[in-house]
Amino acid sequence: MATISLTTALRNEYETLFNSCIIRAERISSVNDTISKIQANKDRYVAVGKLTGIPWSFIAVIHNMEASLNFKTHLHNGDPLTSRTVQVPAGYPKKGTPPFKWEDSAADALAIKKLGPNSDWSLSGTLFNLEGYNGWGYRLYHPHVKSPYLWGGSNQYLTGKYVADGTWSDTAASKQIGSAVLLRRMAEIGLIEFADQPAPKPNTPPLIVNYSMTKSTDASLVARIESLQRWLNTFPGIFVKIDGTPGNLTSEAFRKVTGVYLPGDPRR
Repeated sequence: MATISLTTALRNEYETLFNSCIIRAERISSVNDTISKIQANKDRYVAVGKLTGIPWSFIAVIHNMEASLNFKTHLHNGDPLTSRTVQVPAGYPKKGTPPFKWEDSAADALAIKKLGPNSDWSLSGTLFNLEGYNGWGYRLYHPHVKSPYLWGGSNQYLTGKYVADGTWSDTAASKQIGSAVLLRRMAEIGLIEFADQPAPKPNTPPLIVNYSMTKSTDASLVARIESLQRWLNTFPGIFVKIDGTPGNLTSEAFRKVTGVYLPGDPRR
């Protein structure tokens, strides 16, 4: 299978899909119920996260996709912990004796995928790791369909899925809630944040900044400007370079979104 790399174009695609993701009305109750179950066992996910260097939320959504949040089964594929895995990947964990502890098996499953503290846990990196965990079949062979492993239950996915290993159907529809959709809802309710997009801290100044054609030497101000530029990029048709300079293009984008230019812009 071809190698997939996290290019700038792919990063942009992931961020655009995530920022424009809308959970289907008929699935929101199921999404919320799933997140409540995840929260009830957050300590277990956090424990594996500390052991592996992987965000607890990534582990949780993988657990939902692979094992329906069942702590009596392997994170690898949902097989019972009473023996090594039988389905693909078969024969794991290689070390230890059944029955396995869920935490040990989970750490093994993540290690097989070569995920750890040095992996990219930005927003786009997280989505890349999720898609890679399930496999690149959709992207490589059915690019007209966004992987339901990520986007099931949202506006980003309707139909098309593998109904068996290597067997494709354009009309079949996945019933699972996608892992990215769960993360989107978790982000909406303030349960998680991403390495490159931390949540604002209490008493954080507003994102609005004064117009300037030169870059400030104040690092905290530059960070605010870059946050403003990232926010502007979440709107359709807005493309702003994240350079920390609130000049003409940033001010014009701000006007398109809010109706006014940045304070200090002579056009205001």
